[in-house]
Amino acid sequence: MSGPQVMEQAPDAQEDPPLCRRDEDAKEGTQSSHRMLGFSDALLSIIATVMILPVTHTEISPGQDFDRSMQKLLATRIAVYLMTFLIVTVAWAAHARLFQVVGKIDDTLALLNLACMMTITLLPYTFSLMVTFPDVPLGIFLFCVCVIAIGAVQALIIGYAFHFPHLLSPQLRSSTHRTVTRQHILLLVLRGPALCFAAAVFSLFFFPMSYLLMVTIIFLPYISKASSWCRDRLMGRRQPPDHSVEIFTFDLHEPLSKERVEAFSDGVYAIVATLLILDICEDNVPDPKDVKEKFHSSLVAALGEYGPHFLAYFGSFATVGLLWFAHHSLFLHVRKATQVMGLLNTLSLAFVGGLPLAYQQTSAFARQPRDELERVRVSCAIIFFASIFQFAIWTAALLHQTETLQPAVRFGGQEHAFMFAKLALYPCASLLAFAATCLLSRFSTAIFHLMQISVPFAFLLLRLLVRLALAALRGLQSLRPAHLPPGRASESEPDAQAQLLPASC
Repeated sequence: MSGPQVMEQAPDAQEDPPLCRRDEDAKEGTQSSHRMLGFSDALLSIIATVMILPVTHTEISPGQDFDRSMQKLLATRIAVYLMTFLIVTVAWAAHARLFQVVGKIDDTLALLNLACMMTITLLPYTFSLMVTFPDVPLGIFLFCVCVIAIGAVQALIIGYAFHFPHLLSPQLRSSTHRTVTRQHILLLVLRGPALCFAAAVFSLFFFPMSYLLMVTIIFLPYISKASSWCRDRLMGRRQPPDHSVEIFTFDLHEPLSKERVEAFSDGVYAIVATLLILDICEDNVPDPKDVKEKFHSSLVAALGEYGPHFLAYFGSFATVGLLWFAHHSLFLHVRKATQVMGLLNTLSLAFVGGLPLAYQQTSAFARQPRDELERVRVSCAIIFFASIFQFAIWTAALLHQTETLQPAVRFGGQEHAFMFAKLALYPCASLLAFAATCLLSRFSTAIFHLMQISVPFAFLLLRLLVRLALAALRGLQSLRPAHLPPGRASESEPDAQAQLLPASC
């Protein structure tokens, strides 16, 4: 853990290099990789997010019911989207780890990185083929070929950097066992592409196995750790060889720094918020001929027809914005992200990427009122999973709170109850709306819009509500010792105070 955390500081240290170091880099024909990393992170977050577009463009004609076959089609596309989104995030983590090894770049390395990014940009197209032609293996095959090409380019970057040691990070540059390190890194980098090669082969005659192998790529770090744990239990812990890397440690599956996680997450939230307006610009601009013939040249009347679409947009944007604010508030108090927290954050971002689909479902209420109940439930489910995984991040952090959290949000901290309420608000609201639609199906649209309107106001009043709830809890707690024996009351009160109530809010 300590090795990778130290290495994460390297890109930040390159942000403002001294003037003399810049002159030395200019003489060597090298430069800092900081800006290229920012460009790559932005591109990868965009690619991961636009994977949802083929799902949102699932066409349901006005006369077509949202029946079981349509639900199965949409569920299948969402499942494939989640898989490909997670694979892209694996590629992002691998790329970030790659440039812990590479400290500087030259023109050749920059071009190799651009080739890697170009291959990554083809992934949404291959995903579109996968969801449009689910029974044709070509889409799966091409997706696997792209992942293999990404791994091959990353291997070239590693080989090139080790061939010119002045491009390596200072830790590796001073190491006497660079050959062993290079082999170790290449083995880690090429494991995913090797599984994709097997998936591409299976796609030609048994494509369900291809999906299983691609899912394995996502959980490969946890499979590796579980197998290592089992091996240590059965055969005893192995001693590291004497020639192991003495200064530098490299593991693709160790958690990234909090700053890199925040940057990638902010990119996903920003792109999702931007994607919402694209459909407004594309589908909700009246045709001049229709304005003249149907609305007697009244643009205001024509725009009035799109009122439900704008209502859905405002509600969806508020949802994205408040989920980002909850994520920001959480990571503001996070000291260090663990591997489990990284996985939960990735799952949360995958469902945040699905919020444009929720917008598409809610904007269709006016066009297809018969299917509004199913569409409301799909939207509530997406919002619930996007927010519940945020809550799970905090829960996982609390398990190791001394290492991962600031004192204010730990058990008994000043902001503990407020953070609990902030992260639990959207899961509770979406779950309540889902349950209400089951009981009051006739009012499903009104229930959903009420949730979208009430949650922002609840955020504004949340701190006041938490203070009132804590005051009421303290009042009930002060009455509790009267019903307990004197000895037990004095023993239980400090524990309850320490675990449930903050010192002040």
